[in-house]
Amino acid sequence: MIVALVLFIAVAGQTIDGFGTAKFWRFVALEVIPVALIALPLALVVITGEIDLSVASVLGLTCTVFGKLWAAGVTSLPLLVVLCLLLGGLLGALNGLFITGFGLPSLAVTIGTLALYRGLAYVVLGDKAVADYPISWTSNAIAPIPGLTIPWMVLVVLGVAVILGVVLHATPIGRGLYAIGNNDEASAFAGIRVARTKFWLFVLTGTMSALAGVFWTFRFASARADNATGLELAVVAAVLLGGVSIFGGRGGIVGVLAAVVLLATLRNALQLADVPANTLTIVTGSLLIASVVGPNLVTLTRDALHRRRTKTALTLAASKGASPS
Repeated sequence: MIVALVLFIAVAGQTIDGFGTAKFWRFVALEVIPVALIALPLALVVITGEIDLSVASVLGLTCTVFGKLWAAGVTSLPLLVVLCLLLGGLLGALNGLFITGFGLPSLAVTIGTLALYRGLAYVVLGDKAVADYPISWTSNAIAPIPGLTIPWMVLVVLGVAVILGVVLHATPIGRGLYAIGNNDEASAFAGIRVARTKFWLFVLTGTMSALAGVFWTFRFASARADNATGLELAVVAAVLLGGVSIFGGRGGIVGVLAAVVLLATLRNALQLADVPANTLTIVTGSLLIASVVGPNLVTLTRDALHRRRTKTALTLAASKGASPS
C-alpha cells in the first residue's frame, strides 16, 4: 500500500493540475480522519474473523442525537461529546451482544443494525438539519496544526494508530486476536476469552464511530440523519485493501492506514480531474473486490506452483529409482 501510494502520488503529480498543493492535502486529511477513526478499530474486528457494517449508521445516529440534544437546550458541548461516545459504545455493545451472546453471524447482525440505526436517525431528527453550533467549535475541529495546513485531528488519528498498532503487534492481546481469527475454538481451549474479546472490539468500534460522528458534525457544521450514508463502503475497502484478510487471522495497522490515505488521495485526485461522483463509487467498489480476489489468486497460484514442484520432484526421484520420500 505504501508503494502504491507513492507511485500514485508521483504519477498524479505529473498529470493532474492542482494535485499536491497544500489545499489539496488539507482536503485529503479531512477525508482521511473519519474513515481512519473507524477503519483502524474495525481492522481488529476483521482480524478476529468478524465484520461490522453498521459503522456509518452509528456515525449518522450519533450526529442526529448530538443535534437533537443541542436543539433541545443541552448547550454543554463537552457533555454532548461524552454522551455521544457513550451512545456509540452502547450501539457497538448491542452488536456484540447479538454476535457473541446469541452466536449470530456478524454479517447478518450488522446488516440489520445498519438499517436499524439509520432508521432511528431519521426518527430522531427526520429530514431536518441542526446547524447553529458555535463557530469556535466548528472552526477548531478542523483547525490546522500551527505552521501547517493539515488539521490537528490528524494527530488524534495517528495516536489511535500507534496505540492499536502496539496492542496488535506487540502484546499478548494482539497475538490472541490473530489466534481467534485463525481458529476461535482452539483459541478458547488455549485460554483466550473469545466471546468477551470480540464483544469489547465491537464496543470499541462503536465508540470510535461515534467520535467520527462528532467530528463529522463539527466539520460540516450540520447534524443530519443522512450524514455519512454509504461510508461503510470506503471503510471496509480500506481495511481489506490494507491487507486484512476477510477470513480473519491476518493484517496490520500500517497497511490499513496507508490504504485509507491512498483511497482519500485517489478520490480527491479524480475529483480534480472532473471525474463524476458515480465513477468514484465504481473505483472504490472495484478496489474492494480486488482486495478480496487478489490475495486468493496469489494463494491459489502459490499452491499450484507448490504442487507442481512436488510432482516434478517425485517424478525425478522415481525416474532415478529413489524412494519418493
